[in-house]
Amino acid sequence: MSSTLPTTADQPLLRRADLGGLSLPNRVVMAPLTRGRAANAALVPTELHAAYYGQRATAGLIITEGTWVSERAVGFVHVPGIYREDQIAGWRRVTDVVHALGGRIVLQLWHTGAASHPDHLGGELPGGPSAVNPRTRSFTAGGFKETVTPREMTTADIAATVADFRAAAENARRAGFDGVEIGALGAFLIAQFLNPRLNRRTDAYGGDRTGRRRLLLDIVDAVAEPWHGRCVGVRLAPYWNEGEHFRADEETLADHDALVTELNDRPVAYLHLRGRDRTTADEAPDLAALARYRRRFDGPLIANNGFDRESGNAVLDAGIADAVSFGTHFIANPDLVTRFALRQEPAVGDPATYYTGGAGGYVDYALSGSGAGVADALVPGV
Repeated sequence: MSSTLPTTADQPLLRRADLGGLSLPNRVVMAPLTRGRAANAALVPTELHAAYYGQRATAGLIITEGTWVSERAVGFVHVPGIYREDQIAGWRRVTDVVHALGGRIVLQLWHTGAASHPDHLGGELPGGPSAVNPRTRSFTAGGFKETVTPREMTTADIAATVADFRAAAENARRAGFDGVEIGALGAFLIAQFLNPRLNRRTDAYGGDRTGRRRLLLDIVDAVAEPWHGRCVGVRLAPYWNEGEHFRADEETLADHDALVTELNDRPVAYLHLRGRDRTTADEAPDLAALARYRRRFDGPLIANNGFDRESGNAVLDAGIADAVSFGTHFIANPDLVTRFALRQEPAVGDPATYYTGGAGGYVDYALSGSGAGVADALVPGV
C-alpha cells in the first residue's frame, strides 16, 4: 500500500467525534440544503428524498433541509413539513434508508415568520415580532416575491409557535431521526426576534437582548422535552448580512455573545455556527470570527460557510471546531467523504437545478462504491 494514502492523522475530518450523544464516524457534516423537491400538495417527502439522503449516508452526520413545523411556518415552495401524519411516514422512509446504510440524520426545524408571503398562507399576512417588513424575498409558486409588512405576533401566537416546535420535535422522534436542529439563522422567524431592527416589542419577548432571545430559549426547552437528552442542535449566523435590516454590527455580535453563553445552560447537543461570508471565492474562511464563539460555548461546535477539505482540516486542527458542515459540496458529491479521504477534487453542481424539482441535479450525480445503486433501487428511471 502506498505511503501517500491519507490517514486520520493526516486529516482531522476523517476522525471520529461525539456530538452530544451522537457518535460520528467522521467529522464531515452535511449542512441543511433547501432543494424544493416535495412537489405535492401535502408537502410530503418522497422516494426522491430517500434516495438523495441515502446517497449521502457516509457523512458523519446529515442535517436535513429546513422542514416546516406547521402550516403557519411555510415560506418557500415545495419544502416538506413535519406536522402531518403522512409527512411523518415520508420522513420515516428517509431515516430507514439512511440508517440501513449506516448513517446518522437529524431534522432541521424551520419557520420563516415575517419572511413568508401571503401566497403561502391563503392570503393572510405572515406573523413577525413586530409590524416591520424584513425586506427580503420569498420563493412562491409564482417565483420570488418581495415580502410585505407582517402582523405583530401576539403572546398567544408565540405560545402556539413554541408548541408547534415541540410537536415537530416529537414528530421527528416518531419519524426515526437521531435528533433535531433548530434553524435560528438567516432572515427567518427566530433571527427576526433576535434582531433589534425588526423586534420592537416592549413585552417579555423584546425590549432588550434578554427579551429578544427568549423565543429561541423557549423553543430550545420545548424541543428538548420529547428527546429526554441532549439531542437538540442550534444553528446560528451572527455574521449574517442581508439588506437594510440584517447586518453584523457590534450590537448584534454582542447579542450573540450573550446568547451563545446562555446556551451552555440549556440541553444543547451542539452549536452549528455559520461564519462570515468570504469576499472572494479563493479566500479562506475567517477562523477568528468562529473562535469568538468557540470561547463562549462549552459544547461541540460545527463550523460552516465556505470550507473545503484543506480549510476544514485546518479549523479542526486549530481546535476551533469539532466538525465542519458542507453545503454545496454535498449537492454534486454524494460521496464527499470518500473524495476527501482520497484527496480528490470535488465535482461542481449546477445551480440551475437547485430548486427545479425532479431527479435531475438531485439524485443523478456520480456516486462511487456500493452506494452507486441507491438511486436506481429507490427511484425507477434514475
